[in-house]
Amino acid sequence: MSLPMPDSEVLATLRRGVVIPASPLALDAEKKLDTRRQTALMRYYCAAGAGGVAVAVHTTQFEIRDAATRMFEQVLETCSRAIDEAGRAQRRRIVKIAGVCGRTTQALDEARKAADFGYDAALLSLAALQDASEEELIRHCHAVSQIIPLVGFYLQPAVGGRILPFSFWRRFVEIENVVAIKIAPFNRYQTLDVVRAVALAGRDEEIALYTGNDDNIIADLLTPFTLQTQAGTVRLRIRGGLLGQWSVWTRTAVRLLHEIHEALATSDQIPISLLEKHAQLTDANAAIFDAAHGFAGCIAGIHEVLRRQGLLEFTHALDETVQLSPGQAEEITRVTRDYPWLPDDDFVSAHLAEWLD
Repeated sequence: MSLPMPDSEVLATLRRGVVIPASPLALDAEKKLDTRRQTALMRYYCAAGAGGVAVAVHTTQFEIRDAATRMFEQVLETCSRAIDEAGRAQRRRIVKIAGVCGRTTQALDEARKAADFGYDAALLSLAALQDASEEELIRHCHAVSQIIPLVGFYLQPAVGGRILPFSFWRRFVEIENVVAIKIAPFNRYQTLDVVRAVALAGRDEEIALYTGNDDNIIADLLTPFTLQTQAGTVRLRIRGGLLGQWSVWTRTAVRLLHEIHEALATSDQIPISLLEKHAQLTDANAAIFDAAHGFAGCIAGIHEVLRRQGLLEFTHALDETVQLSPGQAEEITRVTRDYPWLPDDDFVSAHLAEWLD
């Protein structure tokens, strides 16, 4: 039986390299899904020029799956509909990626629901399989791949991920309908494991590499990875980003990725201005993701930026312990002031009313 694959337009978009925000969750005062503001978020990302949106991922809060909330399907449906509407209005295909997690029974159920709601691929988290052997992990991935195309996911252990060795990635990239990998271990050595696995498998033209290393975004996108394989020298690049950081100030992210692509297409020399922005964006991410407190406030930090812009009404999460850390709001204010090229407040202000309509 052949495995499901996205259509050619989706594959071309992923391989070109685009901005894919990891969507937050819009909640009302009673911690129910605020469909109006969730829809507004999707409209914002699409209007900002994002090439795709990732839904039901870490940034969307894993608690949407809990029996007490039962929001998983509602979130998938709300976001899918809004993204499709925006795509039709803009006459372009916007890639839809759904987070899939849990042990195999849960993951298969989530994959079926994502496919039913028209998502193009599943971002497959292995965080729930902390004690699984490599063989068990590969069987799990193969099972999900029967239902929906896969985006691999190397999630940093600090927020629930696990170490995935090179041997795992070398086997994972042999799955026919792996279309992309989000590399987010926040670790250069582990990032190289994924890149090398793709190169050695000869799938560098087929599997799109996306940075999820929010602490190293621009450097990841600028770096050429040159490796020796049996087929000869292979040179890869990380083409785009699937990032929580890019769920805020998305218009700027789109322009930044375009600037990087243009620079790489016209010269082998990296502009100093991009390295300067690299350090500044990392500093901004430290504030938003709350690096000072082990990323405890990462979701709250994203919510705070969007609240200040008017896209969200509240910063609270389904888990009441998720909140801004001491001093985090002040840090967000600092980086917003110190790096005025980053916020897209004017863009949001000009369109907020129509997105909320």
